[in-house]
Amino acid sequence: MIDRPTPPEAATRPTAGPADRPTADRPTADRPTADVWAALGGPAELLDRVSFHGPQDGLPSGLPVRRLARATVAACSLAAAELAAHRGGGPVPAVRVDEGAVATSFVSERHLEVDGRKPVSFAPLSGFWRTADGWVRTHANYPHHRARLLAVLGLASDAGPEQLAEALDKLPAEQVQERAYEAGALAVAVTPVSKAVHPLMECREVGAAPVRPLPAAPVDRPAAGIRVLDLSRVISGPVATRTLALLGADVLRIDSPRLPEADDAHTDTGFGKRSTRLDLADPADRATFESLLDTADVVVSAYRPGSLDAHGLAPEALFARRPDLILAQLCAWGWTGPRSGRRGFDSLVQAGVGIAAHEASPDGRPGALPAQALDHGTGYLLAAAVLRALTEQRTHRPGGRHLRFSLAGTAAWLLHGIPPEPTAAPGPDTEPYEAAHWLTETDSAYGRLRYARPPIGYDGAPADWARPPGRWGTDAPVWL
Repeated sequence: MIDRPTPPEAATRPTAGPADRPTADRPTADRPTADVWAALGGPAELLDRVSFHGPQDGLPSGLPVRRLARATVAACSLAAAELAAHRGGGPVPAVRVDEGAVATSFVSERHLEVDGRKPVSFAPLSGFWRTADGWVRTHANYPHHRARLLAVLGLASDAGPEQLAEALDKLPAEQVQERAYEAGALAVAVTPVSKAVHPLMECREVGAAPVRPLPAAPVDRPAAGIRVLDLSRVISGPVATRTLALLGADVLRIDSPRLPEADDAHTDTGFGKRSTRLDLADPADRATFESLLDTADVVVSAYRPGSLDAHGLAPEALFARRPDLILAQLCAWGWTGPRSGRRGFDSLVQAGVGIAAHEASPDGRPGALPAQALDHGTGYLLAAAVLRALTEQRTHRPGGRHLRFSLAGTAAWLLHGIPPEPTAAPGPDTEPYEAAHWLTETDSAYGRLRYARPPIGYDGAPADWARPPGRWGTDAPVWL
């Protein structure tokens, strides 16, 4: 499969350790940004291009969520600037990250309005529930997950929150978790802070196959001409591909016609992209998919580990066919460990790694971060890694790239890898955070949208997406 395998010691870049961090001769003002950039393999000398401005009170939390958010956006902005310099022939543009824009974008799904209507983020059966010995967090936003949760608890299909609470109150939390898992439902026991270690990201270089050259591109579209197959749903993967689309990539999201999608979820993350539906078990649809894959530069996959292998989409099969491919995979619980093959969402990972317990209220009720920060942070991290891989392939080392991320890895970094930061007194010119400054409006196929502007910030960066979201699954399955 691989013509010239990369030596194992050079194949994986884990989260930056103390020896990898910038030294006195290459200082950086923000340690988390430096750590992310080192994990991405970025040149340390570019860190002096990064600065921050704007309000610092947009993501209040007992954990350093603000520092995670701005670091992932800063690294993604720097990776975009680096690619822009490569394709434009000039110096790397300065990166100036607006913390108000970051805070607003990290809760973009909550700011979305469709013809004045605010979407509901969580369904009535999604949330924290008391059990006989603690708490569980459920996720029942999709109809099939709701139906499985009710069925495994022996409840009627039209049962409401009261009946669910009564059933869960009689069972141990871990028993609920395991029964739900076996039934394909989603419930996770709330646990103390986990000491499990997961890398922030992994990068494996695959062979040395040549990659197609890219022509010059404008500074606001450094990913122009890049074709991205988007096999992701909900928030993290779609945030990554939404960001690549902002930067000019041709992003085509592919969903199965057998899986439902919420219009509001698609609307929030569908900016700049196109969306189609293909059934990989149907010969005609499969042939269409194969044709798209033949000329894709990037595949982003955020389905449960192993779930696409039966369709010939395991990493080894993809690289055997396309040794120049960038494959970016995302999972919930990490790539090793007892939960590695399980389904998961940001809210469930927060419960299962101890974030919910850390953020508990004085009465002991579990809490949550002020944003789906694991989702959004991992999304910007994934986009940054893809942008860096595109640059590296054409400036240093050709060949494919296998990139892996997990919500659990981002959670471990938040819990154990980002030092807390004392709250700084606002400067004389600093206004309190007000989200309205970073919201805008446009017409779309779904109606009039009010939405968060993108937070990517470098000199010449695009201020908005080139197109609003179209209706889910209605675009032709072709590259532009």
